[in-house]
Amino acid sequence: MAKILAAMSGGVDSSVAAALLLEQGHEVVGAYMKNWTNEEGLPGDCPWEEDIRDARAVCEFLGIEFRILSLTEEYRDRVVDYLLSGYREGITPNPDVMCNREMKFGIFREFALAQGFDYLATGHYAKRAECQDGSVDLLRGAAGKDQTYFLALLQQAQIQPSLFPIGHLSKPEVRREAERFGIPVASKKDSQGICFIGQIRMGDFLAHYIPDDPGDIVNLKGEKVGSHHGLHLHTLGQRKGLGVPSNTFGKAYVVVAKRRETKELVVAFDGTDTPGLYGTRCRVGSITVTNRPLATASGLLAQPRYRSEAALVSAEFLDAETAWLTFAKPQRALTPGQICAFYEGETLLGGGVFEEILE
Repeated sequence: MAKILAAMSGGVDSSVAAALLLEQGHEVVGAYMKNWTNEEGLPGDCPWEEDIRDARAVCEFLGIEFRILSLTEEYRDRVVDYLLSGYREGITPNPDVMCNREMKFGIFREFALAQGFDYLATGHYAKRAECQDGSVDLLRGAAGKDQTYFLALLQQAQIQPSLFPIGHLSKPEVRREAERFGIPVASKKDSQGICFIGQIRMGDFLAHYIPDDPGDIVNLKGEKVGSHHGLHLHTLGQRKGLGVPSNTFGKAYVVVAKRRETKELVVAFDGTDTPGLYGTRCRVGSITVTNRPLATASGLLAQPRYRSEAALVSAEFLDAETAWLTFAKPQRALTPGQICAFYEGETLLGGGVFEEILE
């Protein structure tokens, strides 16, 4: 029997994770990370109070202790500042990946170990695999709900004391387990939005902190087709929210470039041969590994975004943290600031940050 701190979000995934551990005979304590309370009154729904009530109700139902860990200052320093500085620099950061590295498997994990817990458990859809040398690998979770992409920047010291009790289950199976246990939040909808901030549109969030910096929207010929409120409000590959009709039946504009020096947002008709939309060669930096060097991988795969498939790449390593990647097939909208996750088969090897994209 192990002593486990279960990260409770008030949702069904973390609730079932705690219930399964308790059923297995472990000593379980639930804890909620209070990272954001929207004291600045941003437009949108920040349901932290409801989430705490739900998490507490689940713990009371399971008969386990419930704790609240307030990390609002740390969250602002490590995640919100990272998010805002990235957008100010014209890149597209990923707060969910950074929140996992810095908060849940960073400060929260450190708290768990300091309090005498053997493990930290979360509701991520990922599988833990013990290796013969005592190290731990992370494997993809159930098809359709794998979340290892969001764990790509974790290192071995963060993975070793972490458990993922629902990683082998699909979402419908988790729902059925919640009903089997009689968990109060069995039918609660999944949360969306910025990590731990809630139902706040990214554009509204950015507008509160970054002033408008208007410019022209131009096509590939340099002709003005519209105006924008700031390059930071747009990302490569974006189709919706441009406010510019194509005036051509069956075709839509897509963002293919951002020119900071002229404040121009460049758009083109979306298609498989759209200039600037697809790329095969890129530089990835700030590479971290989960267990072993990427250079030792057989058939290195790279996943450029959460909703994309991992693709075969060749890698030229400049140093331990930087590499030029060449994809076997062109990839859509490779974007500076976004996370590239690396795999060998179903095994997560690590991740890095896109720094430069070449066509």
